[in-house]
Amino acid sequence: MQFTENAFARPGREGGGSLRVLAVAGFCLAVLLTGCGGGGGSSSVGNAGEGETLSSVAGLGRKIFNDASLSASGLQSCASCHESAHGHAAPNDLAAQFGGPNMDLQGGRLSPGIGYLAANTPFFFDAEGTPTGGFFWDGRARSLQDQAGQPFLNPVEMANTSKAEVIARLAATDYAGEFRLVFGDTVFSDVDGAYERMTLALQRYQLEAPEFNAFTSKYDYFLLGKASLGVQEMRGLALFNNPAKGNCLACHPSARGADGSMPMFTDFTYDSLGLPRNHELGQNSDPNYFDLGLCARDTGDLLERKDLCGLFKVPTLRNVALRHAYFHNGKFKTLKDAVTFYVQRDTHPEKYYPRNADGTVNKFDDLPAEYHRNVNTTEVPYDRKPGDAPALSDDEVDDVVAFLKTLTDGYEP
Repeated sequence: MQFTENAFARPGREGGGSLRVLAVAGFCLAVLLTGCGGGGGSSSVGNAGEGETLSSVAGLGRKIFNDASLSASGLQSCASCHESAHGHAAPNDLAAQFGGPNMDLQGGRLSPGIGYLAANTPFFFDAEGTPTGGFFWDGRARSLQDQAGQPFLNPVEMANTSKAEVIARLAATDYAGEFRLVFGDTVFSDVDGAYERMTLALQRYQLEAPEFNAFTSKYDYFLLGKASLGVQEMRGLALFNNPAKGNCLACHPSARGADGSMPMFTDFTYDSLGLPRNHELGQNSDPNYFDLGLCARDTGDLLERKDLCGLFKVPTLRNVALRHAYFHNGKFKTLKDAVTFYVQRDTHPEKYYPRNADGTVNKFDDLPAEYHRNVNTTEVPYDRKPGDAPALSDDEVDDVVAFLKTLTDGYEP
């Protein structure tokens, strides 16, 4: 299941569908403790949470992350679209956030949650050709550092016209002296170098601050034997893992790793779900526009891979209950509606798609017809047709939702 910014079929497998591989496990968790370069040892940071100690580089990253003065409008920071109280996703149910110099330009996709990305990797194809890793919905960024640097220059986000403009704003902040202290007195004289250090600080903050990788959900404590799940939550877990029912574990593994690591609830792959078109997105007012995801990312490296058109990154389900909109286009606004779509997309397509002039359902209307073959239609729960019973009943959907709520951080056993 893909709830915000993939399943079993491999490229070229008859029936199209999704591309899946188990997550590359065991990404060195020592990265959370060791430096990434640029100087700076550990120190208590004034803005850190209670009892929290960050390195000096990560402490700067926290300030940068929350600083709206670094945007052209002076009103938008990284935290504006990635609030911790909402699973480091958007604080509202908009399909895409507004930004730009006057905060009146709409983005094209839902702001993804940016928690639990420490174990992610740069984009790659595995030995079976499965696309895996990368940051953003289309995997175009290679790292948290790369991802962090792009919104500052995006014309519909923080909307700076150049790196030089960003660094000029940074040099005017009340923590510019701290930035010089950590990175050197002349750091602002080299725009590219200063920009690299700014984004490094943002990466360090996301790697070091426990809020991004807390592992404090009820389910975590359940796995550690320190909490018990309720009856409904246990039913939901069983349905989540049952390959004949929810089959959610196909893309969102729920078991601890062989090394004892907690599950990430994503395999970091990509899937095409055939989502309904969302007319809340201004870009969709053009009937000839389609967001093709992986094959059309602006790096241009996958333009020839037509089998990847319509695929988007599988996000983690951790803190999914804190979000207010789901999938890359923000089409669904509640967790129950999102789960129900999974199991009724094929059994009751008329609920989700418009009708053609002849009365037939225009299924997968947010993709050109030539890419419908890429949509996952072979795996449970997508292997149904009108008239079949959904893989989950309405009560069972409620059970799965109850389980998903146990993935919210901040539980006290």
